[in-house]
Amino acid sequence: MEVSQVNKSMSLVGVDVDSRLLVCCLDRGDDTELKKTFSNTPSGHSELVKWATQDECRARVCLESTGVYSLSLAFHLDAAANVEVSVVNPRAIKNFAKAALQRGKTDAMDARLILEYLKRMHFKAWQAPAREMLELQTLSRRVVQLNTELSRERSRRHAALRLGESGRFVVNDLEVCMRHISRRLVLVEEEIQRLIDSQVELSERYRQLESITGIAKKSGPKILAELGGLPSDMEAKQWVAYSGLDPRPDESGSNTHKPRRITKQGNRYLRNALYLPALVASQRDKHVKAYYEHLLAKGKKPKQALVAIMRKLLLAIWGMFQTGELWQGEKFYKIV
Repeated sequence: MEVSQVNKSMSLVGVDVDSRLLVCCLDRGDDTELKKTFSNTPSGHSELVKWATQDECRARVCLESTGVYSLSLAFHLDAAANVEVSVVNPRAIKNFAKAALQRGKTDAMDARLILEYLKRMHFKAWQAPAREMLELQTLSRRVVQLNTELSRERSRRHAALRLGESGRFVVNDLEVCMRHISRRLVLVEEEIQRLIDSQVELSERYRQLESITGIAKKSGPKILAELGGLPSDMEAKQWVAYSGLDPRPDESGSNTHKPRRITKQGNRYLRNALYLPALVASQRDKHVKAYYEHLLAKGKKPKQALVAIMRKLLLAIWGMFQTGELWQGEKFYKIV
């Protein structure tokens, strides 16, 4: 592990975030740790910055990614002078706690643990997404939520129908809810399209995605929402890791050589959004279909082959975004 360089001109701050409070642990490089709690509000964020940078001290702040509760704080810290912020995957902090043999769990202990993580691990500054990308992602994930709820209501209606006359009122109520959800879906999808059309870069990337067989009006915005805000300097293999489609070797000694499986330690929304396009492309695009059949001939199972297509589609999208080109099936897989 790499130990961060700490001196008196640099404050290191670990922040445990919840919906109401920010529990902070600060080290100025003199082996003295200070603890303070702020409200998770704009005024509390300003007080935290003032506390961390007093005496014109620079500060590095580390916090876990906890969705909406940490996002506004991360934006505030990123905009502040003399402050660098790192937003860390909660799983990394959890595994660090196991390695450190942490025996309890309180907000203060978690803040100190995050501070220790900041001291010992390589610091990676957070890159704030563009506001329009954040809005697109929020809208796209809302579509996922509404579709999930619509599916649940359909299942409940199917069960209530079996009750006959006893379930009549519930069936009617469920149908009202389903109609309402369907209307909300249309409105959110229209807002997504309006947002894409209003941004030149988003509109161009959406056009590139739609040129791929299997990606259309439903899947295109979902994929764009998860990829559009990624840093421009990310490599293709980093996209794969970000999606959780990277294969994980499971080998130990000379006897254990299990088949590789994807890690799934990444963006599940992106994986889900790539699945149906991969399935459709494997049936309707001659180049993708040839690749699919090639994998089956090599002994891959159908699901393994589809996952491989998802990964290869993601790499193709990365290349298209880099070059500005539209889909070219022969570059995906050349038919001999």
